[in-house]
Amino acid sequence: MKRSQSYQRALGWIHSIGRFGMNQGLERIKALLDRLGNPHKDLPYLHIGGTNGKGSTAAMVASVLRSCGYRVGLYTSPYLVSFTNRFSIDGEDISPQELVEYVERVRPLVDEIKGDPQLGQPTEFEVVTALAFLFFVRHRPDLVVLEVGLGGRLDATNVITPLVSMLTNVSLEHTRVLGESVEAIAGEKVEIIKPGVPVVTAATDPAVLQVILEACRRRGAPGYRVVPAGDGQKVSPGWSGAFSYGERKLVPLGQQFTYHGPEWELPGLVISLRGGHQVVNAATALAGLELLSQQGFQLPEGGVRPGLKNTVWPGRLEIVGKSPLVVLDGAHNPAAMEQLALSVAEHFRYRRLVLVLGILADKDKEAMFRHILPLAHRLVLTRPAYGRAASLEELAASKALAAFYSGPVQIEKTVVGAVEQALKLAGKMDLVLVAGSLYTVSEARDYLLNSGDSCRKRG
Repeated sequence: MKRSQSYQRALGWIHSIGRFGMNQGLERIKALLDRLGNPHKDLPYLHIGGTNGKGSTAAMVASVLRSCGYRVGLYTSPYLVSFTNRFSIDGEDISPQELVEYVERVRPLVDEIKGDPQLGQPTEFEVVTALAFLFFVRHRPDLVVLEVGLGGRLDATNVITPLVSMLTNVSLEHTRVLGESVEAIAGEKVEIIKPGVPVVTAATDPAVLQVILEACRRRGAPGYRVVPAGDGQKVSPGWSGAFSYGERKLVPLGQQFTYHGPEWELPGLVISLRGGHQVVNAATALAGLELLSQQGFQLPEGGVRPGLKNTVWPGRLEIVGKSPLVVLDGAHNPAAMEQLALSVAEHFRYRRLVLVLGILADKDKEAMFRHILPLAHRLVLTRPAYGRAASLEELAASKALAAFYSGPVQIEKTVVGAVEQALKLAGKMDLVLVAGSLYTVSEARDYLLNSGDSCRKRG
């Protein structure tokens, strides 16, 4: 759909802010929200942080709540198809016209704050978060599911006090900003924990768990873990309890598993999202929902089951073509790439794998290559149209490329060109896998689902 010129101008202004970099701190977002009347203070939230799986977990929580009859706001990043995907209510994105209205309201305030030498230029994420709060406070959903952008302590979303806080997991990411160790990164992420607010985590690293537990103790926040079935008795002292999952198996519609909580016992649950990590995300979502139910939310099993089953989250092991098989996955760090490699081996059968990779410059490319390159028979390197994307020269010069892949490497300057080349290289029994960044996946998805030229190949 063609967007209005006013919408395109508003979007251009939002993205232009990105040129000023990533200046961390909560002073600017607080100053901006204060000038807007603090719209964030009058809404109930569920706050989701972590390294991987935040978006999928948020989507499952929102889907279940909607299935149970609640109006649900959802804030996630980055977007996959359209900027308006970032904030929605009951699955309906903000309209371009409404976004323009909020931009016109916020823009002079951003200029005002920028002119204050003690505050400086607000970041793009801070501005977008403020726009989201304006959207949610106008429509007043029953609950807003809010995904952390980066880290936690200084993230723009960390101005709220939620009903439940969630940490999906913690692994090395954004080390230049968050710290060089998982303990340091966990120390940033646990700052979303608020006094007295229950916390649930699916983290497994003992060092990370210790950081989370200590943060819970300092703030008097009940801390809960999500663990495989049978491990509940192994949860160390200090935790308030455990939620568990097990009996996972593949079924025609996706995956089936059983969830065990203090009050909920849900055998034979089905999710359509692929990969063992999505079962962990689903169990984490259910744990957060069970904690909400203890605060008065009515979440009957008859709403929970279909809500979980019907969750859709594009760009995560998403099949967009059949002949050859074409799969998109936004894995963008080593832990996610390791899980992607395991999931591809489990869920798909193919003759050869043609891999399209486009990665951001601040990622650990060596470790990402180490996990995914051994699966590839042909490799196409590319660069998404995003300022932080790694250069093709940088990707091609990676030591891990030579260490873990010995086949031919092709270089394509655009994601569309890379996808076209991969489709030419692939036979009908092959798998084309596009990964490395949600920005890469977004461009590939738009081309594959909207280009008539690709229909012949998708079959």
